[in-house]
Parts: sequence; C-alpha cells; structure tokens
Amino acid sequence: MEELLTTFSTVVAEFVEALAALIVLGAALEAVYGIGAGFFARADKTRRRRQIWTRFALWLVLALEFTLAADIVRTAIHPSWTSIGQLAGIAIIRTFLNASLARDLRESQSWGEAS
Repeated sequence: MEELLTTFSTVVAEFVEALAALIVLGAALEAVYGIGAGFFARADKTRRRRQIWTRFALWLVLALEFTLAADIVRTAIHPSWTSIGQLAGIAIIRTFLNASLARDLRESQSWGEAS
C-alpha cells in the first residue's frame, strides 16, 4: 500500500510540475503575441505594455503556486530533515517572489486607475 501511495504521489507531483511549465509557456507565448501585436496597434502603447505585464505576472504567480504544491507533495512522500529544510528554503524564496509580484500588480493597478 505504501509503495502504491508513493507512486501515486510522485505522479501527482510530476503532473503538477508539468502544468506549471505549461502555464509558464502559455504565459510567455501570450506575452510575445501581445508585444508583437502591440507594434501594429494604434492604442496607447504604455497601457498595452502594462496590460501584457500584468497578465504575464498573474500567470507566473499561478505557476509558482503549482510548483510549491508539487514540492509539498514530493516532500510528503519522503520526509527527511534535509528535504524539509530544502522545502522551507524553496517556500521562502517562492513566497518572496509571489509577494513581490503581487505588490507590483497592486501598484500597477493603482497606477492604471490614477491615469
């Protein structure tokens, strides 16, 4: 039973990491498309760039959450002090990145409301 649970958890962690990679790929493609389309648009280019950046940042925040979830599942499979310490370090770094992106998103939105 333990081996089945370990195998299942490993598959879940890998699937969630694959989803995170697909999210990043999709976000990058969307941003590149938006930038390319922006060259030919007659709209406000600054506003368009802010919109592209905001959408890209939102997708990155989601991908960070997925990768953290995968690390949690992986650590739950084989808990050791080393893996727990690594998870804590990764969680701190990702939480900092996530908080920075969220703060930048709030500032971007408030800047957009002021203009």
